[in-house]
Amino acid sequence: MIKKFYGIATILLVGLQPTVKAQFDSTISLSGGLNALRIAVPFLTIAPDSRSAALGDAGVASVPDVNSQHWNPAKFPFIEGKKWGMGFSYTPWLRNLVNDINLTHLTGYYQFDKMQSISGSLLYFSMGEITFRDNNNNYIQAFNPNEFAIDFAYSRKFSDHIAGAMAFRYIRSDLTGNFTTTGTGSGKPGTSFAADLAVYYQNAINLAGKSGEMAIGGNISNIGTKLSYNEDPQKEFIPINLRVGGRLSLNIDQYNGFSYLLDLNKLLVPTPPVYNSQDEIVSGMDPNVSVVQGMIQSFYDAPGGFKEEMQEIYIATGVEYWYARQFAIRAGYFHESQNKGNRKYITLGAGLRYNVFNIDFSYLIPTGGFNSPMANTLRFSISFEFEPARTRTNRNK
Repeated sequence: MIKKFYGIATILLVGLQPTVKAQFDSTISLSGGLNALRIAVPFLTIAPDSRSAALGDAGVASVPDVNSQHWNPAKFPFIEGKKWGMGFSYTPWLRNLVNDINLTHLTGYYQFDKMQSISGSLLYFSMGEITFRDNNNNYIQAFNPNEFAIDFAYSRKFSDHIAGAMAFRYIRSDLTGNFTTTGTGSGKPGTSFAADLAVYYQNAINLAGKSGEMAIGGNISNIGTKLSYNEDPQKEFIPINLRVGGRLSLNIDQYNGFSYLLDLNKLLVPTPPVYNSQDEIVSGMDPNVSVVQGMIQSFYDAPGGFKEEMQEIYIATGVEYWYARQFAIRAGYFHESQNKGNRKYITLGAGLRYNVFNIDFSYLIPTGGFNSPMANTLRFSISFEFEPARTRTNRNK
């Protein structure tokens, strides 16, 4: 599908992450209404896999699996009975709006032993094709804007119940293909280097005579350099995100099991202040600060005070049911404040596990109705996880 360049901004605004409005329009309401956060590369915030997407985008403390790299790489050492695995996920994005935007995710891990693992992933976001035209609407060139992130992580258990991880990430965003226009200068790909710090705890429990497991996780992701698409010294924050959450799993009997998950998320980037007609800050704090300062002041810089800070926390929750550890049904809900993006949607999904093979899918239903560009979003994931050779040999004897 052919779109003009400004179509990219619209697509990112209405579908990818509504809180990126200020990336393209820095006008801030003086009435205490919409005050969206300002970030670049919002594709990093999209749930890449079907399992967590079906759980309302909750995953920081979900049962460890091959897709833990995005949610919490500290979970990898807790994958039991497997030596290594790899997974692939595909999301046709915003199909209610356009037909050529896609998100692809490839991930894998390897356990050295019961204490430590390495892992990596590639996240690729393709925005289809756009055309560049001059002020007289004459054709100049066509280009396929794209963004990707590649990362590697090392995770290690500190005890039988707790583990930590560190990930390093390279991010590249090319929206213009070095297109040059009079007055705005030359565009260029934006690049950034980032890191994640993650921790995960799990322990067996017994509740009402039923065996189960409790887990808590935390992950600060995308702690990295700011990004720019031109020579402008004013750069944009990438989506540095604090995610904390928990999980409660119960085995009803030998065939039936349930898990409940809850994640809380907050972007650790400055909140846009309120300006007067002379571009002077009348409420809030200066957002043009270093990465570290921006992370710190993100907890207290909102013009609306504590109430607005609380609006910047978005909630993801989900329930997962397993039958015989082979068939899963999932449901979830995601909530974001009306003043910070207003994403609210229900998610559904299912999964099938057979031997080393897993397949999952999810479906998104916006609570605002099916006119939303995100309506009818489907995700598909497949993965393979393999046991150590010694385990397979012993089992076949």
